[in-house]
Amino acid sequence: MKIKTYFINILKLVFPSKKWEWIVFAVALSCYSSFAYFIAKNFRIVFDDRIPWDAYFSFDNRAIVMTGGGFERHPLSNYFFDWIREFALWISNGKMNADFRIVLALCSSFIVSLSIVQVFKYLQNIIKLPLWLSLLIVIFFGLFTTNILLSFTPENYTYTLFLLCLFNYYVAKQYQADKTLSFGAVTFFGVIVGGLTITNIVKVYLPMLFQPKLYWNWKKIGLEISKVLVSVAVFVLLFLNRINFNIQNFFSKTEEQYDKFSNPKVTPLWDMIYSWFFGGNMLFPSFVLRDYHNKKGFEYKAIFMDVYSSFWSYLVVGLIVAFVIWSFVKNFKNRLVQILFWSLFIDVVIHCVLKFGLHTSYIYGGHFVFVFPLLIGWLFFAYRKNTVLISSLTTSLVLITVYLGINNFVRLDEFIEFLNVYYK
Repeated sequence: MKIKTYFINILKLVFPSKKWEWIVFAVALSCYSSFAYFIAKNFRIVFDDRIPWDAYFSFDNRAIVMTGGGFERHPLSNYFFDWIREFALWISNGKMNADFRIVLALCSSFIVSLSIVQVFKYLQNIIKLPLWLSLLIVIFFGLFTTNILLSFTPENYTYTLFLLCLFNYYVAKQYQADKTLSFGAVTFFGVIVGGLTITNIVKVYLPMLFQPKLYWNWKKIGLEISKVLVSVAVFVLLFLNRINFNIQNFFSKTEEQYDKFSNPKVTPLWDMIYSWFFGGNMLFPSFVLRDYHNKKGFEYKAIFMDVYSSFWSYLVVGLIVAFVIWSFVKNFKNRLVQILFWSLFIDVVIHCVLKFGLHTSYIYGGHFVFVFPLLIGWLFFAYRKNTVLISSLTTSLVLITVYLGINNFVRLDEFIEFLNVYYK
């Protein structure tokens, strides 16, 4: 009986379990899967065996689907994408055709829809916002460029987005009930989240610093350390098995990747941070096209994001970031807010301080973009008794959402025109 209850609780945690959760999931899945099907059915962009990388916005679809990506950044993702690739091949009768692309794209839209549900659950069950406000924030979040692009993109970021949304919801539920994170949960999330992208493993251990009644309790501290050690041990063993225990190769590859992805570009640093790290994951800027080749004679056009050229885009992104910082300051004593903010800060250090991948940081939103709607939710919670301020915040969020929607749909039309010309 306990096993059955445990299994049911896991299903309720991962999937929708209430009326409005199912409605949000159904609407999100209908929108994202329709778009994903359209893109995958009509264009080669989702997967073309001749194009290894960078066809659109620096996503490495083929490399990820076939190998899981570089082991120095995505140490265990090969196991994960082996299953997805074999499933897609099974559906497509072993052919890498339109059916193959459709399966890959629909898997992505399904996972992104579950991510939207996790954010909605957090807003409803953890922050306990009114239904109308939770729906508004979810619509706002659902229009982000990260969700739109990942809804048809077979990438590590797609699945990482869901796992981090799920993990933060699980942590919040445990901590609100004054419970700790179990050995199994820490090990599972450490292996699977860190396995998809190695730097994210830190985000699994971060919430343990905010455990209820942890400090000055040496027995508890020792227990939490042991959870981390077990998780790290399992992760390291699986990783070493993948690289055949060739540790030197891992370090040389890591150094090579850092040099490759952290070289400064012509674009000013502040604009890369503003337009690509923060803005590009929420609000499409304009696009630029470049000529690429696969080093085997096949040439193709690639599309990338430019920096913003509109004052209004800078303003909208600035307002969203200001809301996030405001929420952190106002809710400083709230450990759940601390967890979300410092999780975001890890990515700020990696991409904005160390400059790793900053020139294409608009693809990394799956690692952190969910923090924005959740911290905005906490901001509304902090001022729930101030009707004047709530009205002002609501009006601002509605206007931002409308601008997001109009801008991103216009840019999507430009993206589809690019696909019509080069990827039919």
